[in-house]
Amino acid sequence: MLMRRTALAASLLLALPAHAASTVLHCGEVFDAKAGRLIGAQTVVVENGRVKSLQPGKVDVAGATVIDLSGHTCSPGWIDLHVHVGQQSNPDSYSEGFRLDDVDFALRATQYVRRTLEAGFTTVRDLGGEIAPNLRDAINAGTIPGPRIYAAGKSIATTGGHADPTNGLNTRFARLLGPPGPTEGVINGVDEARQAVRQRYKDGSDTIKITATGGVLSYARSPDAPQFTVEEIRAVVETAKDYGFTVAAHAHGDEGMRRAIEGGVATIEHGTFMSDRTMRLMKERGTWYVPTLSAGRFVGEKAEIDGYFPAIVRPKARAVGRQIMATFARAHAMGVPIAFGTDAGVSPHGDNAREFEFMVEAGMAANVALQTATVNAATVLGATDLGQIAPGFRADIVAVPGNPLEDIALTRKVAFVMKDGAIARPLAP
Repeated sequence: MLMRRTALAASLLLALPAHAASTVLHCGEVFDAKAGRLIGAQTVVVENGRVKSLQPGKVDVAGATVIDLSGHTCSPGWIDLHVHVGQQSNPDSYSEGFRLDDVDFALRATQYVRRTLEAGFTTVRDLGGEIAPNLRDAINAGTIPGPRIYAAGKSIATTGGHADPTNGLNTRFARLLGPPGPTEGVINGVDEARQAVRQRYKDGSDTIKITATGGVLSYARSPDAPQFTVEEIRAVVETAKDYGFTVAAHAHGDEGMRRAIEGGVATIEHGTFMSDRTMRLMKERGTWYVPTLSAGRFVGEKAEIDGYFPAIVRPKARAVGRQIMATFARAHAMGVPIAFGTDAGVSPHGDNAREFEFMVEAGMAANVALQTATVNAATVLGATDLGQIAPGFRADIVAVPGNPLEDIALTRKVAFVMKDGAIARPLAP
């Protein structure tokens, strides 16, 4: 049944003409993401991939294809600002890089992007993965179904940093490969920082990611040591601006976050050990916090399973797993601007909506949680036609049964997905 539904969804997504006749959605409720509230039953008219009109009640439109979502709440398609579509954590993750090549990872990724789209996430920002630009292009060409992808390509690190591709290699192998440089996303100093950004532009990236501190899953001891100077971060940000890019900073440690914020990054990813002082600085600078609670919970759970992670990783995973929810709760209470991100690829693809539940569990109202994945995330992307069901906006629409403001877990029961006016997940009969 699942395979038949997936095949049908893919065929509908690929077959529907870009300039089809009107499609009418009769929604039992619509979530107004800008206002953060439900606005009652609405007729949503879609033409040429965009919302043409929104009318109260059930309105007939001559000649239109009608989809009855009267028992459902319609929301703007959700946006996940932190995914890794080219991978998914498993007990063999640390050896697969020696056995598999990019083709293997890309073939797997076609399943990951399909699951993501069918889970209601019509747009994602991939923060670190060399095959993501190729997946983006294949989706845009209609070759495979998947969400709209904003791709960072290879993350930028310093020597020994979280995204240094030679971490954990033995000395003989590392010497054979040679020290990675800006082309491989490893920099030391301002000039190399600028070169690395320019290389990402050459490679076809849409945005830039730096690893401002240590991380959890890299083969290194510290999850929180600062790994860039402020000057290096400023060089990245200034050069990125030349190409219309914004910069996302992976950061668990407080000092690295402070440097990243002062250097001008747009978002802090994870933020596990963030201090109150840094939270105040984020509010002052308008820096967005992308909390990735799903990944924190996932690594914390897997750290208790013998053999899932290498020994050097387990203590870091435990520490981050214990802390990340409490940090999010404090940041939300303090008014730090928050946008949605899961780090899917660490946590499983297709389970992205669990992040809504974790946010609510930590004290965020359900309507605000939905705003983080709609209007807030669209603001981070600078996408003025995403994140709302409103005239002129892209027709990215997801429907769930019932009222998700009363039961946020309904976000994991997606019944219908539309992306750019094309049906990605049809309503089951």
